[in-house]
Amino acid sequence: MKIAVAFKVVPDDQDIQVASDGTLDFSKAKGTVSTYDLNALEAAAQLAAANPGSTVTAVTVGAASIDDSKLKKNVLARGVDDLVMVADDALAALDTAGTAEELAAIVGEGGFDLILCGDGSADEYAQQVDVQLAARLGVPSVNAVTAIKAEGDSMVVERTLEDVVEEVEVPLPAVIAVTPDVATPRIPGMKDILAAGKKPMDVKGAPVAPVSAVEVVSCAAPEAAERACNVADASADGAIEAFAAALKAAL
Repeated sequence: MKIAVAFKVVPDDQDIQVASDGTLDFSKAKGTVSTYDLNALEAAAQLAAANPGSTVTAVTVGAASIDDSKLKKNVLARGVDDLVMVADDALAALDTAGTAEELAAIVGEGGFDLILCGDGSADEYAQQVDVQLAARLGVPSVNAVTAIKAEGDSMVVERTLEDVVEEVEVPLPAVIAVTPDVATPRIPGMKDILAAGKKPMDVKGAPVAPVSAVEVVSCAAPEAAERACNVADASADGAIEAFAAALKAAL
């Protein structure tokens, strides 16, 4: 089984600075793999290990700055066999439609049986790339997946919803978006990191002209809400009722 895992490189939120006017400064933020995609990478590695002969290819698209040796080794050290990266400044401001279009150009010619995605990205969390990618490839799509296993030419997955757990059989090829509950990401050891440097890495320019359907007008941090600073004395009469009333009013 050939498995592809789509991941996104996002700015490390610890390095993002907020100016006095609320605008965000990303100039000192290094790129890192989106947290939710780490779960997808681990799920793919475990699935490949459970099905001998399977391979895992990590794929991503973004600006030229994502072509970082440390980042690539971090991905390849997580049970991934090879990496395909489209690093082009023309892709610096892609929305979900453009991202799906670029990814489709990569995985469409790879003959993959399964494409795994995280259930959203750590920066925008739009939850749209997986379904738009499936639409462009003309294959089935399932999201909110918390467990996954292969059975013949299909995948049997569990979808954990608000009030029910569904079991769904999906014919391959397919696009499946997994939640963080699907697998806990491994912590690569030094042996894994050293071996990652010898694995195939295909870094290239954009295969198709980028297309965006959304125009970003502005991006700013929300205004901080003023704290009420109400302090209740637990020993006072009616303190619990007063606390409950204040909490209800705040909601």
